[in-house]
Amino acid sequence: MRNPWLALPAGADARERIGQVGRAWTAFLGGGRVGEQVRGVVADSWRRSAAARLDPDATAPVDLGDEELEEYRRSHPLRHALPLFRDLLGTFAEDGDHLMAVCDAHGRLLWVEGHKTVVRRAEDMNFVAGAQWDEAHAGTNAPGTAIALDHEVQIFATEHFSRRVQRFTCSAAPIHDPRTGRLLGAIDVTGGDHLASPHSLALVVATARAAEAHLATLAPSGPTFTALGRDEAVLRGQRLSRRHSEIVALLCAHPEGLSGDRLALELYGDACVNPVTLRAELSRLRHVLGPLLLSRPYRLRDAVASDFGEIAERLAAGDVKGALRAYPGPLLPNSEAPGVVRLRRLIEGQLRAGVRASGDPGMLAAWTAAAWGAEDLWMWEALAAALPPGSPRQALALERVACLSEEYATVLQRRRN
Repeated sequence: MRNPWLALPAGADARERIGQVGRAWTAFLGGGRVGEQVRGVVADSWRRSAAARLDPDATAPVDLGDEELEEYRRSHPLRHALPLFRDLLGTFAEDGDHLMAVCDAHGRLLWVEGHKTVVRRAEDMNFVAGAQWDEAHAGTNAPGTAIALDHEVQIFATEHFSRRVQRFTCSAAPIHDPRTGRLLGAIDVTGGDHLASPHSLALVVATARAAEAHLATLAPSGPTFTALGRDEAVLRGQRLSRRHSEIVALLCAHPEGLSGDRLALELYGDACVNPVTLRAELSRLRHVLGPLLLSRPYRLRDAVASDFGEIAERLAAGDVKGALRAYPGPLLPNSEAPGVVRLRRLIEGQLRAGVRASGDPGMLAAWTAAAWGAEDLWMWEALAAALPPGSPRQALALERVACLSEEYATVLQRRRN
């Protein structure tokens, strides 16, 4: 069976494939339908790009200036892996017509290095450090799509959504925090059509795994619970079920412990749930956690550091910028457990208020560029007010404010009717 993450099957004619997919891309832009000749992973990405109302002739925005970029790089965990990236991919990029790129978990490029000629060509499409290359801003592309799907992927020529990027082929693989499982970013190789091979994708995957192994040697020991931006949390490197994720999140937020009745209320609300249901869940969780889970009241034996606890600590210390950088998304975003919903709203609300109060254009831009902030009218208004009057970035922000205002007014009118 063909690997769906690879761009070309063995023996395929690259020129013919470029033409086939290019015609399908043109037809998609004209009518929204995707032909069978387009890989499923690419077709889905085109649809996401179109849903974000992305102009296929637009270029990715650069939202970090030199000073902001340097400060961000110094605090990002992937800085520790940069020497390894250069050792494994630097020579490959320099000796061929390639680029090595590293992006964060939001698709923002942190480093772009390689052959000088290719670097200059890439600058024409804003494939530069500080630029936003997630799908919402740059369309289908290997680093952005790898981040969106949390999976290695290869994007070939006309498979790119943006017209300017279609002269390139790229392979990217995500990189995770080995301690928490949190997505940190992705490593990418970009170049000519010859990169559409299993070897280039295997190379970036191997580099990503080597980076995670290297970061593991730097990570502190001790149980850590990661639940931001994901529905299945990770505790001590072990993925939990959705219900177990909710239980552990609530116990982390209540280190003093919760009675069975209170825990049931936090999980199920006023729904009539047989007490046996909760006891069965806790029994299954005890098989996973072992002696870490105690009862009467239900609590965690050891203090467990959580990623949402880190956000609260940073905000309490006045480090709004650090809190935003450490925030990969809402707590267990699809959970409907009342206690989790309250905790999620509390964390997001405090962070959101801190970012808005800062008036910092960089932080406001980072919030609105993220999936959870893309339709946040309140924050788009703050960004428009914080940007220099008459600047291109302010014009884009004002356009977004107008668009969202119109959409929300329409929804409100429908509800009234």
